[in-house]
Amino acid sequence: MSTSIEMFLQVCSNDYIMKTKLVLIGSLAIMAGMIVFAVLFKEAFVALLYQPALRPHVLFVHIVATTLFFANAVLGMLWESRGLASGRKDMILHTYSTVTWLDAHLSSPLIIISVIAGLMLSFLMGDLWQIGWLSTSFLLFLLSGVFWVVSDIPTQYKVKRLIASLDPADDTLPVRLTRLLKLRLWTSLAGVAPLVVVFVLMVYKPGETSLP
Repeated sequence: MSTSIEMFLQVCSNDYIMKTKLVLIGSLAIMAGMIVFAVLFKEAFVALLYQPALRPHVLFVHIVATTLFFANAVLGMLWESRGLASGRKDMILHTYSTVTWLDAHLSSPLIIISVIAGLMLSFLMGDLWQIGWLSTSFLLFLLSGVFWVVSDIPTQYKVKRLIASLDPADDTLPVRLTRLLKLRLWTSLAGVAPLVVVFVLMVYKPGETSLP
């Protein structure tokens, strides 16, 4: 067991943390750039994403990206909860490293793809803020992102720093680390809950009578 823990501690080295941080910062920078561009050059932004001929393809990409993002978030919580329930240090650390790797390398690009494809579809439908279920879905998606940026990301780096200081020969985890891992489950749940409502709104489209 100590060998696997030593390998994991190497994964949680400063070099690994920096690489993961760069991925997250890069994704946030792309999102911030999109927002700035949309605010300063609204007409150009809408014209760029208004592509009626691509609607079926964009719809397919949007469905796949949002489904994978949602599934990864839900399964990540399940994996982490099962890891914590096992009480095994190696299992908990391995599960956590897998989930955080997927968050940085899978969820981040999926969020960007989902937003771009969703905006393209919304522009084809009309004014985003004039369609109740659509604007509500967009705001709930942003709310989920706020939970992720404000709470989950800082917690992840606290966890990684504590893991990097662990003694490989010790088979137990510090109480503070276990508490942070449990906190991650609650913050993840808070981020996933709005997405459930978004999926309901996307499917049933309340107030809209025409077929998609």
